[in-house]
Parts: sequence; structure tokens; C-alpha cells
Amino acid sequence: MLSASQLLDSLLERARALSQSETVAVAAALGRVLAVPQISAITVPPADNSAMDGYAVRMADMSAAGVRLPVSQRIQAGEVGVPLAAGTAARIFTGAPVPPGADAVLMQEHGSAEGDAVVVNQLPRLGDNIRRAGEDIRAGAEILAAGTRIGAAEMGLAASVGLAELPVLRRLKVACFFTGDELVTPGTPLQPGQIYNSNRYTLTGLVNGLGCELIDLGIVPDTLAATEAALARAASLADVIVTSGGVSVGEADFVKAAVEKLGRIEMWKVAMKPGKPIVYGRVGEADFIGLPGNPVSAFATFCLFIRPFLLKRMGAAQVLYRAFPMRSASSWHKAGDRREFLRARIEADGRVAIYPNQSSGVLTSCAWGDGFIVLASSTCKSARPSSPTTGCVSFRFRRCSDEPARALLRPPARAFRRDRRTDCVRWRPCRGFDRDAAGARRRVG
Repeated sequence: MLSASQLLDSLLERARALSQSETVAVAAALGRVLAVPQISAITVPPADNSAMDGYAVRMADMSAAGVRLPVSQRIQAGEVGVPLAAGTAARIFTGAPVPPGADAVLMQEHGSAEGDAVVVNQLPRLGDNIRRAGEDIRAGAEILAAGTRIGAAEMGLAASVGLAELPVLRRLKVACFFTGDELVTPGTPLQPGQIYNSNRYTLTGLVNGLGCELIDLGIVPDTLAATEAALARAASLADVIVTSGGVSVGEADFVKAAVEKLGRIEMWKVAMKPGKPIVYGRVGEADFIGLPGNPVSAFATFCLFIRPFLLKRMGAAQVLYRAFPMRSASSWHKAGDRREFLRARIEADGRVAIYPNQSSGVLTSCAWGDGFIVLASSTCKSARPSSPTTGCVSFRFRRCSDEPARALLRPPARAFRRDRRTDCVRWRPCRGFDRDAAGARRRVG
């Protein structure tokens, strides 16, 4: 049986990045993976410009507050002024090019307009309120690296240098089907012994959220023939096949047997909780991944293993979840030799609380939580509130592919360091604010 780290390493070794690319409009590039680096042909900003509304001035013309300067010109954004004459000021607006000769911009709040002149009430400093040419991007600089997942900021960055289109890798095709005669589609009345197929919506949502091309084959009856037919069809249509259920050792678990008949099994079972029965193999040219049928197990194994695997197959450069040490707000006790992933939520005081029911069938814990507390394998461990967690928390797993969640996970790169013992990236949490019982703001973290 593989450890969780061994399984992740083995999956990533087998993840073959796509090579076929296409060109799409920047407006249609959200969620796609950049195929080649993008180089800026221009400097941004192209010229020194004003950071705010005010007056372009020469520092040599102002010896003290109270100086009165005639206004010699008016420059709006999109216009270009003439060189600033000595002893004068130019009325200027945000984004307008600073005229030659000016070396500061006086905020309009720091001056008083008197007819065709301005009185300087507070002296600016040299260079105040001027955005310098190229302070954002220099011509010839790489603005986006190959393997970048395009988000809203990347779309805006591309547009800022005049790019109308981007070369991206084609979408990864992922086929999903779900086994279990007890499964019913929501909207259909339940009969005795039936349950609604929540995994279909959880997993297809996760796949769609990554920007893959989803092929949803629905529910497959619990027979070997039906499972083989669905598997063969999925292999003919997709790059990756993801299933839920049927990978354990029960008499009605046919997925693993079908994969062994039509292809091969390369990995089976991982020493973790939840999610022990997970299968990886190949059917034809398609990768096959069989997830457990329990809702939390399917969710956890997708977030922790399948998401990084799919991202690497998509050609993304950054594929691992981010994690960091935190202090516990809950007591917990661990017995056993499997690594455990406890659903947890970050509280207002910066500590992490554990959902009280950690059963693999309690999907409420995933909707409630922000991530997983990772407990390393051991014979017995316990912790009291406020003690450091023994592992890391993967922040916002329930939205692990969302752009808002991605933004929350992007502090400065220098705040991160690799921890080889836990195979995760650690981050020193930023300070934030909370309110005390009286409603006053207080710093936490």
C-alpha cells in the first residue's frame, strides 16, 4: 500500500502534459494554460504620467509654501502637453503624460486655484505623484511564463501590453461515470434503498472548475458488462477517465476488474483516511483514476491527488496545493498508521477548528470547511486546543479551482519555503483584523 506522498509523486511522474495548442481571444482565455511565454513589445506605462489630479510643477520654482504659479497649460489623459515653462504650472489629470521639465505633481488638495494661477499650500517632494515610464513593464520583458493558468489578472496583464490573443494548450478531456444501482439523479423520488448521486455533481464541478472539457457519462449499472462498455467508450473519447465507486473489494465492485480486462492497473490503495481505495491505471491511451464511492473520500482524494495530476496533464507549471502550519482550536486524538486528512475551518482568531464528525459519508464537513488538517501516520497522537497542528492545512479546498480562492493564496513568494519532511509548502500567515466583544477592531494572527 502506497503512502499519500508516494501516491502523489507516482501520479505526477505519470502525468504527461498536453502538447497541442490553439489560439484564443484574451477574453476567452480564462482558466486556460499558456502554451508559450508572452513577451511585451511595449513599455508600460509608455511615458511618465501623473498618479493623480493636480498640477505638474518644477521643484526649482518653489522655495517655500505660498508660492503662486501661473497655469500655462491643461493636460488631460490621452493628451500630450508641451514642455513646462519655468515659473509656471500645468493643470494635469490622472494618467496624463507629465510634460517635459516637470519633476513633481502637486496634489490638487495641496494647492488653491486663484484665477489662472495656483497657490502652493504644501510643497511636494521631488518625483511626487509621478508614475515612471516602464515601472510596470519594460519592452522585451516576459510578462507571462509558459504553463501559467490564465486568471483575471493575467487577462488584464496581457491586454495591458496590447495582446488580443493568447496561445494556449488545448483543453484536457476528462470523462466521468459513476457506478452504483442505489444511485438516483436529483429530482427523482427516492425509493427504499436509494440515495441521490451527489458525487456526480461534486466531481463534475471540480473538473469543470479546473477548465477541463468534461464528458459526463452519468450513472452506470453495477454489472461487469455495463462497466466495461462505459470504460471503453470513455477511453475512446477522453484523455483521462475519472470514476467514483466500484474500486473496492466488494462483490458488486466491477470497475477495477473492468480496467484490468481492458487495460492495466498500476497503483491501488493508499494509506490515508479518508480515501483508502483509489486506483490508477491505463485503458488504451487514457489515464484511468478510480475514486472511492464515499462522498468525502471522493472529494478528498480528488483535491489532494487528482487535481494536481490533472493540472500537470493540462500543462500547468504550478500544480501542488498550498499549505501552512496553524494552531488548533479543537482537541483531537489519532490512532493508527494511516495519514489522516481532517476537514477543518479557519476561525476568526486565526486558529483552525475540526468538524466534529469526520465520517467519510458526512459531506457537510466539506461544505463547512476551509481545508484539511494533515496528521502524519503514527501509532497514537493527540492535541489540545491552541497546540500546533502536526501537519498543514490546505486552504480553501472546497473552492480549490476557483479564481477567488486562487487570489487568497498568493502572498509574496518570499513568504513560502519548501518543507521536505511534510512535502508541502509552508507559509507564515499574514496578520489580519477581528473585532472584540465590544466591537472594537483588534489585530490577530
